[in-house]
Amino acid sequence: MSARNQIPGMSVEEAFEMFSAAAPRGWRVELIEGEIHVTPPANGEHEEIVSEVTGQVRDHRKDLGRYTGIGLFLPGASVSGKVEPDIVLAPKGSFADQAEYHDPSPVLLVAEVTSRSTAGNDRVKKIRGYARAGIPVYLLIDRESEQAVVCTEPSGEDYATKAAYKLGEVVPLPEPLGFDLDTGRF
Repeated sequence: MSARNQIPGMSVEEAFEMFSAAAPRGWRVELIEGEIHVTPPANGEHEEIVSEVTGQVRDHRKDLGRYTGIGLFLPGASVSGKVEPDIVLAPKGSFADQAEYHDPSPVLLVAEVTSRSTAGNDRVKKIRGYARAGIPVYLLIDRESEQAVVCTEPSGEDYATKAAYKLGEVVPLPEPLGFDLDTGRF
């Protein structure tokens, strides 16, 4: 939903804080390009994919934290951008503070698993925000198109390189990760 110009006397940021405080447990509230998006908890298939990806990361890179539900502050994404990627990979200890939203500078990879209600944001708006923030790798697990898209080389509002793989294939994750992700388990 968009809160832009909908609540007299309240800024989008204030409305975002209000929605965030009132959201039931498990619901995700994000501020993307000046719009507030409220998403219900993910379904089981979505969470199975998130679990499989984080498990494979653990198997290959024990030095990385695998964060789900961590907030990132992406000021370059809009006047104020606050998102909660499905998966964030960063060196362990990168978010060892009390903040709800964190600077994305230590992030090596963000991943989103599409849902019908959020696929448009994952494919368009979030890719712009992650690229603007300079996040080295964006992994989009697009369940509707049955693809895993690896976006690298952030440049302006997009990634210079995008490689698409059919779900079920082995997906090479480039440096700074440097291992293969087996999507056959999705």
